[in-house]
Amino acid sequence: MPERISPAEGKARFDDGNALFVDIRDPASFAAGHLRGAIHLSNANVDQFLADTGRERPLVIYCYHGNSSQGAADWLAEQGFQAVSLDGGYDIFRQQFPETLEETA
Repeated sequence: MPERISPAEGKARFDDGNALFVDIRDPASFAAGHLRGAIHLSNANVDQFLADTGRERPLVIYCYHGNSSQGAADWLAEQGFQAVSLDGGYDIFRQQFPETLEETA
């Protein structure tokens, strides 16, 4: 199982700017709003992501509520990344830390 981090730990990692936040929600949800600087990862771009993303940068994976992100973080860890799953997902994070959002819709 991948490491799971609390929303507070996620915020600390967001603030220090070192981690790459990876959104695995559906494209429409990502387009409607996501964490500032996050990238959207889906089956359509996973090969490009694997090719372009350095394994040395820590990843924080998030989904809607923190369930699907666990499997994604586990898989990315198997690919050589330092990946953790954000407990509570986007739903909790946007409620607790609205200043971190990049809303587009």
